[in-house]
Amino acid sequence: MIIDSQLLNKVSEQARQNERLRMNFNFHLKGEAPSQRLLNALEPGTQVPVHRHQHTGESYILLRGKMRVYFHNAQGDVTETFELDPLNGQFGVEIPLGQWHSLEVLETGTVIFEAKDGPYAPISPEDVLN
Repeated sequence: MIIDSQLLNKVSEQARQNERLRMNFNFHLKGEAPSQRLLNALEPGTQVPVHRHQHTGESYILLRGKMRVYFHNAQGDVTETFELDPLNGQFGVEIPLGQWHSLEVLETGTVIFEAKDGPYAPISPEDVLN
């Protein structure tokens, strides 16, 4: 499968129509796969709470658009900010295992390629900061 503008446009359109303002397009065949690889189309206004993954780190590569990724401490304070914009040479970020993080989408049509270890595990309540 080729990852091209047509695919990014399709997933972005689905994100705009979704009440969460985001949509995944999975390349892995099932949630139990040991490697989770996906496109994540994100629109401005999508709400991503401060959270962490205790079983995996994750990588974001920004294919299109613009966004900020925030690292937080356990109290929710921002400790680092990364602005991703491929037009300015900032292409991605590696989020270490257990790192509290969140994001803010700055441009319509933003799409990331996301990779993390599987199997898929929903975020548990102790892994979300309110």
